[in-house]
Amino acid sequence: MRLKLTIEYAGTRYSGWQIQKNARTVQGEIDRAIREVTGVNWFELYGSGRTDAGVHALAQVAHLDIDSTIRPEQLRRQINDALPSDINILRADPVRHKFHARHDAVARSYIYQIARRRTAFGKALVWWVKDDLDADVMRQVAAGFVGMHDFRTFSDDDPEEKSTQVLVEAFDVHEDGDLLLVHIEGSHFLWKMVRRLVGVLVEAGRGALTVEAAVGLLAEDSPLPARVTAPASGLFLERVYYPGDPRDQPVQAAVVLPRFSGRPAGG
Repeated sequence: MRLKLTIEYAGTRYSGWQIQKNARTVQGEIDRAIREVTGVNWFELYGSGRTDAGVHALAQVAHLDIDSTIRPEQLRRQINDALPSDINILRADPVRHKFHARHDAVARSYIYQIARRRTAFGKALVWWVKDDLDADVMRQVAAGFVGMHDFRTFSDDDPEEKSTQVLVEAFDVHEDGDLLLVHIEGSHFLWKMVRRLVGVLVEAGRGALTVEAAVGLLAEDSPLPARVTAPASGLFLERVYYPGDPRDQPVQAAVVLPRFSGRPAGG
C-alpha cells in the first residue's frame, strides 16, 4: 500500500530531513521507527523535498510504499509511539500507487518567524532581531521578488547543474504581536533561498538597504545574500500543495509569544 504521510517536526536536533551517514535526520528517525514497528526491511519513504539542518516543518509530506497488513491509522499511531517527541506523523492517508510526494507537488510555502523581543520560550523557533524593523519597508522589498525570477544570487545551487529560475507566487510580512511572520509561497525553492531572502528583508527593515538595492540583488552576483543568511531556527516548511488543495489558508504563527502591554527596557 502507498500512504501519504503528513509530518510535523522541530528540526533543532536534526541534520535536516534526508537520511545521511553519521548524522541524525528526520527521515532517518521515521525510517528506524517503521522498521521497528513493522519488521519490514524494504519500503520506500520519499519526502516532498529536503529541509536543512535546524529547519522545522508544520506539514512536511512524504509517501510510504510498504507491504503491511497494519491499517493506516493503527500504523500511524504505532510509528508515533516509536518516534522521539519532536517528530509527529499527523496523518497517514491511503493514496493511489502513482502518487509521488515530490513530483506531484505543485507549490510549497514557508513561514519565517522573527521575534522583535528576547524570548525565554521560543528561542529555538524564532530569530530574535534586536534592531527595530520597518515592516512596511520589508513588505515593499518582498513584493519586488514576486514573479518568475532568477534567484541564483540567493542560493548555493549551481546554475550550471540546475535551473535557478523560481516562480514566487506570494511573499509578504505579517505582524502578530511581537512576531513578524514572513510568508512565502512558490513553485519550489532553491537551497538556502528562503533564509537569504529573509536576511535581505531584515537588512532593508533595519535601514541598511534601500528597497531598490534589495530588489536589485536579483540582477547581481553579490555576496551580500550569503552574508546575511537568516538562521535556521525561525524557518518552517508550512505546506506542500497538490492539485486541488485550497490555497487560502490564513498565515499563523508556529509559536506564540506572550503578549505584553509594553516592551521591557533592553529588549
